[in-house]
Amino acid sequence: MKFHVEARNITKRFGPTTALNHAGIGIAPGETHALVGRNGAGKSTLVSILTGLQRPDEGEVLFAGEPAPALTDRDAWRRRVACVYQKSTIIPALSVAENLFLNRQGRYVKWGELRARARELLATYEVDVDAEALAGDLGVEQRQLLEIARALSFGATFIILDEPTARLDGPAIERLFTRMRTLREQGVTMMYISHHLDEVYEICQSVTVFRDARHVMTRPVADLPHDELVSAMTGEATAAYQARTRAVGEKLVLEADGLSLRGRYADVDLRVRAGEVVGLAGSASSGKIGLAETLAGLRRADAGTVTVNGVRPRQGDVPAFLEAGLGFVPEDRHHEGFVPMLSVGENGTMPIMRMLGRFGLVSPGRRRTRGEQMITELDIKTDGPDQPVADLSGGNAQKVVFARAMVNDPSALVVMNPTAGVDVKSKQALLGAVEDAAERGAGVVLVSDELDDLRICDRVLVMFHGRVVKDVPRGWTDHELVAVMEGIEE
Repeated sequence: MKFHVEARNITKRFGPTTALNHAGIGIAPGETHALVGRNGAGKSTLVSILTGLQRPDEGEVLFAGEPAPALTDRDAWRRRVACVYQKSTIIPALSVAENLFLNRQGRYVKWGELRARARELLATYEVDVDAEALAGDLGVEQRQLLEIARALSFGATFIILDEPTARLDGPAIERLFTRMRTLREQGVTMMYISHHLDEVYEICQSVTVFRDARHVMTRPVADLPHDELVSAMTGEATAAYQARTRAVGEKLVLEADGLSLRGRYADVDLRVRAGEVVGLAGSASSGKIGLAETLAGLRRADAGTVTVNGVRPRQGDVPAFLEAGLGFVPEDRHHEGFVPMLSVGENGTMPIMRMLGRFGLVSPGRRRTRGEQMITELDIKTDGPDQPVADLSGGNAQKVVFARAMVNDPSALVVMNPTAGVDVKSKQALLGAVEDAAERGAGVVLVSDELDDLRICDRVLVMFHGRVVKDVPRGWTDHELVAVMEGIEE
């Protein structure tokens, strides 16, 4: 078979770590080909090689049978391949037009011409945004479409989509898939990376599995049973996470009364008891993220109160909420969850640094001990507490973020999209950690776009257009919950 893109026998080492071990992939012209595997399987390393950011130690990359260009020839790489990363590369402080033609305007910028070219490009790829709008004002979906348009504008006919749905809601995902099908009809070849296997079956024609830095298999999606795909990724049969039964206490650990935030949500009342897991569900515009961030102290409501353990900390004051006994796992681990160049131990013990020494000094030994304890409790795959978090896979980095939220044994916990962009095993570990916290007596608010995450909840509050429209007890069906989320049933 003639491949549009082929990586043959790729080996890449980083010091003593072998990130890819004679792995490879072949993608036919005009197909959407999935690349799946657990965190640490080698997917990100392959992406860096296919986009010309890294040179393999062994093996070769071919485009339409021709060897890949030199790493220094960035223009040649852009004409062959583009990548839309899970972490957006759009610059918020620049306009849409400036982002589209960044580093391509020439020495002197003709602003009228630049905006006209941008409008033409946006129209070509049916991206409904204003060329003069500030990119920072765009929603997640709009930024993602902007990145796709920018990638195609270089002339690339091969696009890598890395976890593109991680921060999109259901309708936005469907719009993305419609756009992908259109691009495929136009001859664009795509490599699709996702931990959501249902998406692989919906949008892809073939799938390649990596495990432990090696190629495991490549198969047509239509011929591959779901259980077999999971087994190939994990090396074993993996059952769905089974939610536990637990007792809920009487003590109220987190309360909200009459909370309102203009443009986000209105008149929200909330009660969370010790040992209870309460879900927040809804579309991206439902207000659930803004509400969760208010409950965690990141936002100040226009009206209403938040009470943690009987204390009303000053809204918008995160340290005050932490002091009151609240732990928080943010929506975006890259921007809000950790400091990349600090170690696992440093990130995990940030809330308790004052407890790890005297006279304002942190004892490295105490910090290392606490770091080792967190690594053991959450099974974080790392070289030790001194390893930078930036070197970890997505699932293990998320475990560090969760460990930090739990390091001070909080009585209330706000957890946002804990399993976004992590593999099957890490999802199970993180959901298990949420239930462990509840069993120790913490009251938990769990915000997620994943129905499987919400199954561990004792009840789910569904938000629609900024209001809580239904309190759904455990035992709901997918149809029931989605119908309420979409405003079909209340």
